[in-house]
Amino acid sequence: MAMHGPGASGEGWVGFPVVSVASLLAERQTTPETVLAHIEPGADVIVGAGNGEPRTVVDVIENAADRLQGVRLHQMLPLRPRPCFTTGGPGLRHVSWFLTPADRDAFHAGTCDLVPNNFSEVPLLMRTTTKASLLVVAVAPPDRHGYFSLGLQADYSAALIGRVPFFVEVNHQMPRTFGENQVHVSQVLGWCEADYPLVDVPNRRGDALDERIADLVAERIPHGATLQAGIGAVPSLVLERLRDHRDLGIHSEILAEGFIDLVECGAVTGTRKKTNRNTIVVTGAHGAKRLQTFVEENAGVEFWPVDVTNDSRLIGQEDDMVAINATLEVDFLGQCASESLGSHYWSSTGGQLDFGHGAMYAERGQAFIVLRSTAGADGEISRIVPQLHAGAAVTTLKNVVDKVVTEHGVAELRGTPIGERTRRLIAIADPRHRDELTRRARELGYLA
Repeated sequence: MAMHGPGASGEGWVGFPVVSVASLLAERQTTPETVLAHIEPGADVIVGAGNGEPRTVVDVIENAADRLQGVRLHQMLPLRPRPCFTTGGPGLRHVSWFLTPADRDAFHAGTCDLVPNNFSEVPLLMRTTTKASLLVVAVAPPDRHGYFSLGLQADYSAALIGRVPFFVEVNHQMPRTFGENQVHVSQVLGWCEADYPLVDVPNRRGDALDERIADLVAERIPHGATLQAGIGAVPSLVLERLRDHRDLGIHSEILAEGFIDLVECGAVTGTRKKTNRNTIVVTGAHGAKRLQTFVEENAGVEFWPVDVTNDSRLIGQEDDMVAINATLEVDFLGQCASESLGSHYWSSTGGQLDFGHGAMYAERGQAFIVLRSTAGADGEISRIVPQLHAGAAVTTLKNVVDKVVTEHGVAELRGTPIGERTRRLIAIADPRHRDELTRRARELGYLA
């Protein structure tokens, strides 16, 4: 059969019509209200996480709540409070996959739901336990090839490209980023435009106690380590203390602002990474304008789906992998409750267990769990406890926990018997609580 090249007929090879990117963009550009045509009764609509939330599109869905039937909005890490979080009506209900101040009270009031999860498994869970009817997400403006970038949030949205129908909102203030986070116009049902500032995620500044904890962690991090750091004062302070290190790499769930200084001073090169050498790999970025500017069109930073970045098997390939995450309470077994205050749910698991497992598999890997030794105005509550409070959710398991750090020292727990774990944890508790902790340890039979 003869092959036909493109000619005056407007047809491409083998008789297929030529469709230009410009015409396809024009054809699929629409208004936010069009999203309602793609939402059937009982639909499960997935909303982009964090700054990936398409604000005007979700406004339209929320305003139509009285006309919807049994629709659920699934979202991790909402940064903007919304009326639908607190109404929980029959037409529209919010399903949280990670609580924040925006929806925490709503969950405790019973007007929204919470799905327990490991962050690495969220794309699979969303595909298999929901109808995955539609994904709505904010993106950067399309390039000349017709590709939208997911900007600051790859996470589960990137993992669902080609598997779930997409409706995207171009936010002209979303930075264009690179990685496995590109959606072509041919893959979307429609796209609309908006222009609004992104939500800054400020980091809490630490105090003298946090600085002591950071010192203890930083002095144990070798040159050439690959880093993951969670959100919080102590992880940020640890990063500040690594500016004299050499050849650090970054493979992290979140790119926090503290990493920028390490890149700019030359401490981060990525040359010793075993995977994706010379490249920073993350699934999201949380911070202020400086961070947004840093990642914009920065080819040295790649945003990958969370089922890749948080895959413990991939993390474990990095020699000297270092994970730094915070918790709220640790018991004598080494169980870490990082997402609830007793039975009062606070957040979710996130990637803490993913990276704890990954560091466990890595050659010379280290997973640091950081916390202050006490809580309360006068330190009257010990955060090192004999047993987790009733109803507490275990985030890092006793079989995975590695190094627990307070301002009083480092308890190395991995591979140690329960009695030795108990002694080491009591040694890093606040001195005011050690006698009582020792008494309780004997009652439990952990100490002779």
